[in-house]
Amino acid sequence: MIDQRDISQAYARGLLHACGVPNNGVGPLVGIANSWSSMVPGHIHLRAVAQAVSEGIGECWGIPLEFNTIALCDGISQGAGMHAVLPSRELIAASVEMTARAYQLDAMVCIGSCDKIVPGMLMAAARLNLPTVFVTGGLMAPGEWNHTRWVASDLKEAIGRVRSGELTPCDLHQIEERACPGAGICNMMGTANTMCTLVEAAGLSLPGNATISAMSSGNSTVNPALLDIARSAGRCVMESLACSVRFRDIVTRATLRNLIAVTQSIGGSTNAVLHLAALARELECDLALDLWNEIGQQVPLLARFKPASPWTVSDFGRAGGVPALLHTLEPLLDLQGQTVVGQTLSELIEGAQVLDDEVIRPLNQPLAADGGIVVLHGNLAPEGAVIKASGVSPSMRRHVGPARVFNSEEEVQSSLLSGHVQPGDVLVVRYEGPRGGPGMRELSLPAAILVGLGLSDSVAMITDGRFSGATRGPCVGHICPEAARGGPIAALRDGDRVEISIPDRRLDVHLSDDELTARLEDWDWREKSLPPGFLRHYAAHVGPACRGAVLE
Repeated sequence: MIDQRDISQAYARGLLHACGVPNNGVGPLVGIANSWSSMVPGHIHLRAVAQAVSEGIGECWGIPLEFNTIALCDGISQGAGMHAVLPSRELIAASVEMTARAYQLDAMVCIGSCDKIVPGMLMAAARLNLPTVFVTGGLMAPGEWNHTRWVASDLKEAIGRVRSGELTPCDLHQIEERACPGAGICNMMGTANTMCTLVEAAGLSLPGNATISAMSSGNSTVNPALLDIARSAGRCVMESLACSVRFRDIVTRATLRNLIAVTQSIGGSTNAVLHLAALARELECDLALDLWNEIGQQVPLLARFKPASPWTVSDFGRAGGVPALLHTLEPLLDLQGQTVVGQTLSELIEGAQVLDDEVIRPLNQPLAADGGIVVLHGNLAPEGAVIKASGVSPSMRRHVGPARVFNSEEEVQSSLLSGHVQPGDVLVVRYEGPRGGPGMRELSLPAAILVGLGLSDSVAMITDGRFSGATRGPCVGHICPEAARGGPIAALRDGDRVEISIPDRRLDVHLSDDELTARLEDWDWREKSLPPGFLRHYAAHVGPACRGAVLE
């Protein structure tokens, strides 16, 4: 009997043959979503990683089909470029999803490293619900200058240290050349390493992937151990396909709660709040913002990494990495969920141990009783705001000071570098939210300059924008509603007394409700003139930060 379906696929097979797939090739189509880019240090080595994945798929008689998506570097895309960075997450998610749907892929391997790429791929994977394995790209080696280890976050802070006279411009130039010695993810607990840690903690990547080095010694070739993981991931996705284990079988509501707990325990990036909310929306799960406080009060801070401590993420791996952390947190987690390797998380971490309890602390000897991220409410943040409490010195956990109001990142940065900020000030940076920015710019450079100037123990910063995972100091972001939506932050004036209280989970201005209401009634915001294109569309349709800043 003639197989009509086989005949109907002749056109597609002929075109795939032109791409190098043999005409008689039989087997499932496995997409390799690769975010290789020559413009991002965390991604410049991913061609070799994708080739290893392809080999693993081919060994199990799958047909590997590699395609690319965009990748932006948050560190390079500072200033005006930062408007594009968070919105790029939506484009990454859509491009991966649409490619998989168009080619009717049977399974997928996602290869990514940096801040918005891994979250965008997670969103796409949730929509597609295919058997999916992740490979994250590995760590950049720390640099060395003046007999000291340096990573990218140190370089940012060095800008402020030049302004304060602690370093010279010549020093800064030498640090530029040495802090980032080669390919890989910046070796700090920024958003990239937070998300790679969460991918492994979810059981979506192979054990050890999050903390492995990207390059071999000398930074001349890709680490053979990373290529082994990539090859194994190719075989692993074929096993997931054979066993019909799909993305949503692995990532459940219980998984999301686990990932909040893990983020809290390592003092992870506040951007994880946005990305897990966005993922929850794709999974149709309710993930209320206050869940971060609920879990954070149950999960202690067990680890702290650069820039909040001298430890790098490589030290995290040396101490046992994600398996050792999960083993330590086991009483506080649900570890019965499936993983891509066919075992439960509980089975996967059996026998894991902490090899350095200065890096990963015991559960009964934490660095702090509460987790690293705190959600604040108050008359300045009726719908919430977020702070990385693990990066705040004890003296600034409560702070009251006069507002210094700025309407853009450029304004506050200029004020910092010109020496116009005084101890005690609260720097208010508004109209930088998802809609008002647009794109919810990351104010990591002003925050790092604040530290470099030696002001992080006396000056706070609050914004409806966001901060890097590598931010430390009293920096409150994600204020909702944002100024562009008429949130109370739009009513602030220079000199208003602003109070931040981490212990009380509060962010308030010392004004009456009547005064705030009266000011907002007189508020008038002229929407920014935007060039035609995606940013205009994003500004018109993006939702609030408290719901993940997704297109609605």
